[in-house]
Amino acid sequence: MAKENYRIGLIHATMNSVPPILEAFREHAPHVTLVNFMDESLIFELNETHTVTKDMIRRLMNLAEKAASHGVDGILLTCSSFTPAVAEISHLFDVPMLSADLSMLEQAVEMGSRIGVIATVEAAGPTTTKLLEGIAAQRQKNVFIETAVIYEAFEALQNRQAAKHDELIHQKVEELSSDCDVILFAQFSMAQALKTLKVKSKPILTSPEISVKAIVNAVTKKEAVLND
Repeated sequence: MAKENYRIGLIHATMNSVPPILEAFREHAPHVTLVNFMDESLIFELNETHTVTKDMIRRLMNLAEKAASHGVDGILLTCSSFTPAVAEISHLFDVPMLSADLSMLEQAVEMGSRIGVIATVEAAGPTTTKLLEGIAAQRQKNVFIETAVIYEAFEALQNRQAAKHDELIHQKVEELSSDCDVILFAQFSMAQALKTLKVKSKPILTSPEISVKAIVNAVTKKEAVLND
């Protein structure tokens, strides 16, 4: 990745996504300046409605507008449940805007035809599955996707029970490993569970590191075009 001193706007819908993405930037792009924008009511409302509403999309767009007005070079949405909204609003901004997990999903489709998806937010499971199916269709690849949503893990993390959160995810990883070529964690907030997992019999993808590299590369390409 380039070592330019970019400024990236991070849009969060839950505090649980903040530590993993900040850690990923510190490790993989420490030269980047981060500006955080938060509306945590979005994730609570999503857990009640189980669908992304037009009002939620407007609120996400308002956060993106704040980021753009702050002069960021790129915008990264850190909540995978809202990934489809990025396609609806990204064209309205002059800077690159990426979703939390698209690069990870593309990598998963490249790695195998039997993909396991683990989520802890109910809406994230079907959203991720649909996106994977779309990517596979574009690449004319047949895939089998097994999706598991562990809402109890989300509740545990909200209640600061990190060990319980991780253990619930570990149990599901073990179940899926026998049938899947690759397993992915659908949300940034799940990344810590990979660090505490002792046995990894199949590749497991999490989106923070992949997303950091993707947004920095997108900004680098945009800057190269502007300076050409």
